Amino acid sequence: MNALYNTGIYLFRLGAKAISGRNVKAAKMLAGQERTEDVLKEKIVPGRKYIWIHASSLGEFEQGRPLIERIKQSYPDTGIALTFFSPSGYEVRHNYKGADIVCYLPFDTPGRVKRFLDLLKPSMAIFVKYEFWGNYLHELKRRNIPTYLISAIFRDSQPFFKWWGGMFRGMLGCYDTIFVQDADSQRRLNGIGVTNVVVAGDTRFDRVTDILKTTVNIPAVDKLKASSTFTFIAGSSWEADEDIYIPWLNSHKEVKAIIAPHEFNDSRIAALRQRIDGPTLLMSEIENASDQQISEAKALIVDCFGLLASLYRYADLAYIGGGFGEGIHNINEAAVYDIPVMFGPKHSKFKEARDLIAIGGAFEITDCDSLRSTADSFLTDREKLLACGHKAGEYIRSNIGASDKVFKCIFA
Repeated sequence: MNALYNTGIYLFRLGAKAISGRNVKAAKMLAGQERTEDVLKEKIVPGRKYIWIHASSLGEFEQGRPLIERIKQSYPDTGIALTFFSPSGYEVRHNYKGADIVCYLPFDTPGRVKRFLDLLKPSMAIFVKYEFWGNYLHELKRRNIPTYLISAIFRDSQPFFKWWGGMFRGMLGCYDTIFVQDADSQRRLNGIGVTNVVVAGDTRFDRVTDILKTTVNIPAVDKLKASSTFTFIAGSSWEADEDIYIPWLNSHKEVKAIIAPHEFNDSRIAALRQRIDGPTLLMSEIENASDQQISEAKALIVDCFGLLASLYRYADLAYIGGGFGEGIHNINEAAVYDIPVMFGPKHSKFKEARDLIAIGGAFEITDCDSLRSTADSFLTDREKLLACGHKAGEYIRSNIGASDKVFKCIFA
């Protein structure tokens, strides 16, 4: 890559180091990257072939997981090396049994790239959705290592489509195949001369369908749901989201809630509990709670990872967080259970959000009034609730199969 790009990466790393003293995520990422070479030296089995799969964070990992498990099932002797860039992915999935090696991806500087690839010697590299690391991509191409991008989606606002985006367009030529979610992405890429493109769909639909089939039953949560005629769930909730839905929740005594904060610590949980009118239970407490405590609880607050996707099954209506910040979280995890979904206005990057709004399975929320109006309409009209939920579920079911398409194309 050129000097401008490398300078940007070096500055990115320096910035992370500068804030690591007060930013836990940055500190974990840097410490994890420093251990990567030791992890590879310890875990790599000499003579074994490895497929390298990179997911930036937890959401991208869940998106790539169906393909990882399909590869592992079909080629059990081939090692899977899984890398993360963000601690929110690595910290949750560093013990993932589907991979033989799990580690952080070092910063995209020429020296680190070469040392990483020299150690791992991958037979193939697969990146998930939004991963464009120029030095890694160009070095993979130079070494003739087949490289793929899966579940990608492209928008006109991205640098690839700007007059000044030549450096970024050059990265796209490093992939052997780019598997995109929709025909619009293929059209955009073809328009700039990128033809190594296959429309395969989004592997997240396969993942949420797998979760649906293996949903964890939690008897204590069944009791919570049984104590109310209407259960509301807020998944990956931020404080900005809570400013919108908690006033509505507090105004409806008959509604029970399950709230899963996107990030949590003791102070975050304590502040959230104070905002709710009525008794609350933590997920870590509910198994030891009495039937009376469960029936009297206004809200269950999820203070652990790994259960949210299964908890959506208990809800009548879902609110997905992030839409008043950088962008919404995974709405498919809720929609697969045939329930309507709501989310904030920052959803334009997500095709499934646009599609679900268009068919009436999802609803954009812009403020407290719009949430109140939408949620009240479901609270008072059961037929509308069921009809909209069915539309959401049908949308998920009509889009499964992307993992199979990608697998057959790569390994045919």
